[in-house]
Amino acid sequence: MADDNIFTGLKVVDLASFIAGPSAAVILSDFGADVIKVEPPAGDLWRRAHKIPPQPQTNDAYPWHLANRNKRGMALDLKSSSAPQVLERLVKWTDVLIVNTPHPARKRLNLEYDDVVRWNPRLIYADLTGFGEKGPDANLPGFDITSYWARSGLLSMTRDLGAPPTWPVAGSGDNATAVGLYSAIVTALYRRERTGKGSYVTTSLLAEGVWAASVSIQAALCEAKFFGLHDRKNPANAAMNVYRASDETWFVLIVTSDKLSAVAKALGRVDLLTDPRFSDPTKLMQNMPELTAILDEIFSAKPMAHWYEVFSGVHVTFGAVRGTQEVINDPQLRLNDIIVPLEGAGGKLTSTISSPIQVHGVTKVAARGAPEIGEHNEEVLKQLGFSMDEIDGLHATGAVPKSQGRMPAG
Repeated sequence: MADDNIFTGLKVVDLASFIAGPSAAVILSDFGADVIKVEPPAGDLWRRAHKIPPQPQTNDAYPWHLANRNKRGMALDLKSSSAPQVLERLVKWTDVLIVNTPHPARKRLNLEYDDVVRWNPRLIYADLTGFGEKGPDANLPGFDITSYWARSGLLSMTRDLGAPPTWPVAGSGDNATAVGLYSAIVTALYRRERTGKGSYVTTSLLAEGVWAASVSIQAALCEAKFFGLHDRKNPANAAMNVYRASDETWFVLIVTSDKLSAVAKALGRVDLLTDPRFSDPTKLMQNMPELTAILDEIFSAKPMAHWYEVFSGVHVTFGAVRGTQEVINDPQLRLNDIIVPLEGAGGKLTSTISSPIQVHGVTKVAARGAPEIGEHNEEVLKQLGFSMDEIDGLHATGAVPKSQGRMPAG
């Protein structure tokens, strides 16, 4: 029911582009917030991502709907001389303003925090950057692959020995950062409830990437000795490695010390526990390739279904490496509302990925397709108090184009 939604009545203006900022707004919308997506008259470039390699190709604008579902759409040319009057009313109307425009451009557009907070002292101004607000690279453009992955050290560590850095999954750093930005917004909203004061909150792709890599980065801070890049055939620990079953399924295996005996027994190889090559810690390190080769031979003799029964029987942590088609057919996803129905997107896009936060007793808003460019222009302008003559004037100046309505998918 509507009154079950945590953020019913919360108003959000999403001025951000691409993924991380808009996805933070999506999480708010999942719990009932009224989100207005504001983009240039030509549209956010992310609308066309589904046609740009290496993104999977389709006529359905699946990345756009993922990052902008549940929102109302407004097109606004911030460079227009008439734009400030619209921006002012949006800021006065909203509780949360999400921005990722580079700061030099924000200054030119009078979109910095100090420019807009005078219109709404209770405003939560959510600022997303690539590399942080300060420092020599504060104004560098950044995507998740450059800021979250490369600069943080993640990209150098998530590869095997001898392999070059690879291209990570699109949006993976962005969506992790979205949760961080959402958390900052919710923290500020809680502060406002207690004090009545608005806040300027921020995070960056770099900060979120370093947080994701923090176990290793913290180790570097205390000058720890690193084992180097992972080498599957000569791992630092054969009990924490990747193996392949007879049906060619790769799986990750993590056997903690308290499970070694049970696993060896389940494999029918209790002899490994007393083998002098492996029972002494020093010799074990020297003979890790030999132990890995033995485990390779064992695991390659049976299919993954067999090892699923063996590992689950001794309560060992493991995970089969799944392809995308296997993932979307995994019953765990729908039973846990990870994949949910999507209404109104058109084409073949009938499902979407819900945000990863669940509150028991609260039903999320039913997911509906993202808006077309400026689909709700007139509706929003009227809600902001503009008269029809004023709206016609905004159309005439090009600050706000006329709504085009829903378009076919593609």
